[in-house]
Amino acid sequence: MHIGRMTGSGTRFHARAAGLALGLALDRIVGDPRRWHPVAGFGLIAARAERSLYRDSRWAGVLHTSALVGGTVTAGVVATGIARRSGLIAETALTASAVWACLGGTSLSRTGARMSGHLTAGDMAAARALLPSLCGRDPDVLDAQGIARAALESVAENTSDATVGVVLWGAVAGVPGVVGYRAVNTLDAMIGYRSERYRQFGWCAARLDDVVNLAPARLTGALTVALAPAVGGRPSDSIRAWRDDAARHPSPNAGVAEATAAGALGVRLGGRTEYAHGIEIRPTLGSGRTPTPSDLDRAAALSVLVQVAATVVSALLAVAIGQADIVRRARD
Repeated sequence: MHIGRMTGSGTRFHARAAGLALGLALDRIVGDPRRWHPVAGFGLIAARAERSLYRDSRWAGVLHTSALVGGTVTAGVVATGIARRSGLIAETALTASAVWACLGGTSLSRTGARMSGHLTAGDMAAARALLPSLCGRDPDVLDAQGIARAALESVAENTSDATVGVVLWGAVAGVPGVVGYRAVNTLDAMIGYRSERYRQFGWCAARLDDVVNLAPARLTGALTVALAPAVGGRPSDSIRAWRDDAARHPSPNAGVAEATAAGALGVRLGGRTEYAHGIEIRPTLGSGRTPTPSDLDRAAALSVLVQVAATVVSALLAVAIGQADIVRRARD
């Protein structure tokens, strides 16, 4: 019986690894769910909760974030328990479904490529209309170069947020890790701003997002360095931008993703950044040229490569965790 339990533990982690791979495959083939998107549903719940819980206070923000993230993780734990009692196929299917629902990598890369097409064609109206789906910049004040830079920065940062974080947390914590990570990431996108309204209330969501993205951002950076030659870049340039520039970014994680992408693509990111809540002067990342529409195509291609590589790494990590669990149980 003891041996059976140990074998079962390892098999569950193999099911987790298979679910990660299947989830990415679904995202690549199907894209985001077209109706009843779970992340959009969570956003609606979060918005309604904010109307009740909002106070200009960090403690109110802690309560808001804890309730929403805790509730999401609890739902993931319950769903995993039900699926586990139904067998490995059900557990694999649940993991794949959760990963597919929480990934946003295919939409991200396709939107980046669409933006490149609009800018290449000189269709500024279409480019400005598309930009809010990538980031919170004010499109009306940006020219073609500004939109290209904003879009490229978003593709680089969200490669970590929309994909790498999902699969890495899935490897470590299964479905609860997938949905909990996505809940944190979504809340940060909703209230994690340094605006007058959210400076206090959004503090917890923003700091928690920093914590859960520490490992994903650095895995994204490492994979970007390794894959730079696939988009015509040099790993040494990507490493140099990481070393020299990433720490100057106001985000400890976005700086890594954006700086390594800038180095890999041979472009320069950062500078004056206009949001709805105000203007920020960002540090320069990379030492190359100003981004062009063709660089956006390269960024989208690099994003896809990083997504696939991160899923492979995460699946292998899930298997390794399962093997380590078998060894631990054997010692016990």
